[in-house]
Amino acid sequence: MTRALLPDLSPWTASADFRRLWKSGLISNFGSFLTFVALPVQLKELTGSAAAVGAIGAVELLPLVVCGLYGGALADALDKRGLIVWTEAGQGLLSVVLLVNALLPGPAVWPLYAVAALSSALVSVQRPALDSLWPRIVAHDDMPAAASLNSLRWTVGGVAGPALAGVVVAYAGLGWAYAADLLTFAVSLAYVLRIAPSPASHEAAKPNLRAVAEGARYAWSRKELLGTYVVDLAAMFLAMPLAVLPFLADELHAEWALGLMYAALPAGALVVSLTSGWTSRVHRHGLMVVLSAAGWGLAVAAAGICGNVWLVLLLLTVGGGFDMVSGVFRAAMWNQTIPDELRGRLAGIELLSYSVGPQLGQVRAGGLAAWAGVRASVWSGGLACAGVMGLLALCLPGLMSYDARTNAHAVRMRERRAATEV
Repeated sequence: MTRALLPDLSPWTASADFRRLWKSGLISNFGSFLTFVALPVQLKELTGSAAAVGAIGAVELLPLVVCGLYGGALADALDKRGLIVWTEAGQGLLSVVLLVNALLPGPAVWPLYAVAALSSALVSVQRPALDSLWPRIVAHDDMPAAASLNSLRWTVGGVAGPALAGVVVAYAGLGWAYAADLLTFAVSLAYVLRIAPSPASHEAAKPNLRAVAEGARYAWSRKELLGTYVVDLAAMFLAMPLAVLPFLADELHAEWALGLMYAALPAGALVVSLTSGWTSRVHRHGLMVVLSAAGWGLAVAAAGICGNVWLVLLLLTVGGGFDMVSGVFRAAMWNQTIPDELRGRLAGIELLSYSVGPQLGQVRAGGLAAWAGVRASVWSGGLACAGVMGLLALCLPGLMSYDARTNAHAVRMRERRAATEV
C-alpha cells in the first residue's frame, strides 16, 4: 500500500537528462527564493513604502505576457537546451547586478525594478523551452509521473526556500542572499550544459507573430486544452488568498502564524507530490482537473469561515494539495497530446494561464477585502471558485470526458513516440 502511494520514479531511472534537468531546477529554485524574499525586503528598507513593494508585480506583468507568448515561439524554432542555457546565464548576471547594488554604500532603487522586469522576461522565455523539452526526454506513458516529480521539485523549494531565505536575509544580510543565488545559478548551469542538444523539429515555424497566432489557433481548436486554461485562471483569480494572509493572521490574533500560512499551500502540494504514485494509474485527467479545482475553492472558503488558526492552517494545506493535483493532471494532458512542433508555443500560453491568474487574484482579494472584509474576501472567493467549477463542468464536456487511453490526440502522440523509438 505504501509503495503504491510513493512517487513513480520511472522518468528518473529511465532518463539521465531528466535527472540532470530535475537537479538543475531544484538548485536554481532554492536560489530564486532567496531573491524572491530579499528583493522586496531591500525595497522596503530603501523606500519604507508598501506601494513600492507592491509595484514589483506590476513591472513583472508586461514582460510575463509578451515574453511568454514569444518565448513559446522561440522554444519551437531554436534548440531548447541552448535557450535554457542562455536564459539561465542571464539570470545569473541579474544576480550579479543585485549583489553589486547591495554592496554599494547607497544602493539604488531602480535596479531592483529593472532586475524584476528582466528576470520576469527571462523566466517567461525559459519556461516554454523547459516545458516543451520534458516530452522529448520522458516516455509518453511516464508523463504523469514526470509531472508529479517536477511538482515535487517545485514544492520542496516552495516550502524550504522561503524559510532558508528568511534566515539568510535576517542573519547574514542581503548581499549574502544575492551571492548564494548567483552560486545556485552557476551550479544549475553546469547541469544544464550536460543535457543533450534538443534542436527544433523540421516542421517548426519561424519565431514571429504568425507563429504565435498559429499556436493560439491550435489551442482554440482543442476545447479540452482551453478548458484546462479556463479552470486554472478561474481558480487562481477567484480563490488565491495570498494577498490578504497578513490581515487574516491579524483578525485571528495570530500574527505569529503568518509564515506558517504562507508555507501551508506549498506544504499541501508537497504532501501530494510525495504520495503521487496513484496519479500514474488515473486516466480521466480532465475530470480530475475540475474536481481538484473545486476542492481547492471549497478548502479556501472553509479557511475564510473558520475562526481557529490551526484549522485555517490545515485547510490551507488541504487547498494546496488540491491545487497540486489539478496541476499534475493539467501538465499530463498538455505533455501527452500536443505535437512537438507546437509544444513551445502552447507552453507559452500555458505559462500565462497559471501565472496571470494568481497575480490578478491578488488584486481581487485585496480589493474585496477593503470593501467587504478580509474573511469575506477569502470565503466568498472560495465559494465562487467551487460554483464556477460546477458551471465549467457543464460547459466543457470535452474536458470532462477526456481519457488519456482513448483521446485521439493522445493516441496519435503515443503512436508517434513509439515510431521514433523503434
